[in-house]
Amino acid sequence: MNKRSLAQNSILSLIAVALLGIYSCKQNPKTENTEETATEVVAVEDTKPEIKISLAQWSIHKMIFEEGVDPYTFAEKANKWGFDGLEYVSALYYKELQAANFSEEAMNNWVAKSKAESDKYGMTNLLIMVDGQGDIAVEDAAKRKAAVENHYKWVDAAAALGCHSIRVNLNGSMDPEAWIPASVDGLTQLATYAKDKNINIIVENHGGPSSNAKMLAEVMDKVGMDNVGTLPDFGNFCIKRESGDYYSSKCLEEYDRYLGVKELMPYAKGVSGKSFDFDAEGNETTIDFDRMMNIVEEAGYSGYVDVEYEGSELSEEEGILATKKLLERILE
Repeated sequence: MNKRSLAQNSILSLIAVALLGIYSCKQNPKTENTEETATEVVAVEDTKPEIKISLAQWSIHKMIFEEGVDPYTFAEKANKWGFDGLEYVSALYYKELQAANFSEEAMNNWVAKSKAESDKYGMTNLLIMVDGQGDIAVEDAAKRKAAVENHYKWVDAAAALGCHSIRVNLNGSMDPEAWIPASVDGLTQLATYAKDKNINIIVENHGGPSSNAKMLAEVMDKVGMDNVGTLPDFGNFCIKRESGDYYSSKCLEEYDRYLGVKELMPYAKGVSGKSFDFDAEGNETTIDFDRMMNIVEEAGYSGYVDVEYEGSELSEEEGILATKKLLERILE
């Protein structure tokens, strides 16, 4: 083979290699870019908060109070409806507990029966909503201390049940100037007791000054303890009622619920998805759940959002399932 032929062959070989390289690049995008893109996607997915749906026992209070349903069937019903997290309401057991004067034996029996049921159905016990055990934000220091100590048994019960929190009310003074320091003192006392038991003390916007989210957030900041937080409720933002009470009389003034939830979310250790009524498409007609859940997710909250149906148009079971379905659709 002469020098000219060798040169021609070399040129042809170089062209073939170049064409092969171009073809390979078209068929196989750069591995580096693919890996970077995959890493970016994983990073985005990892930062999305994990939110689960639990059931607040108050959703079946009519069944219990009006129909005589056994409150200890809570775990069974929640399991049947597709939940895995339970949020107990202390008042639903008071007929039994008050009759025994909340004795240690009665409280231990309540824990044992409740835990047996939750274990039987593979449920997770999350918190106990405690009511009617004294005013933690009352101005009188002695009465406040007594109310705090009256909650100790529920802290103990929550720990034995495997819960992470008890929800308390900051009832007491209606005067903001007195309510804030009394609330700070009462919560600090109770949280100090609960700390060694790994139980959180959380406050719901539940009437009176506690429904003023800005003031409740101020209380949280002043307490400044890791095991003190909030349970933002999508409803319950009435700050002034006709009779000056917390819950029952006509509401005269409401705090902006969307602003309120936003202000309480930085301290949230639970979220209450309060619902009342639904339209034909399954949307809640009194509360914008999409907007509320966007606020919850933007706060970076991870944990449970409970179903707390309080309506009257649907039965409790229907309302519970409608609320659950709405939350599942939003969280898809």
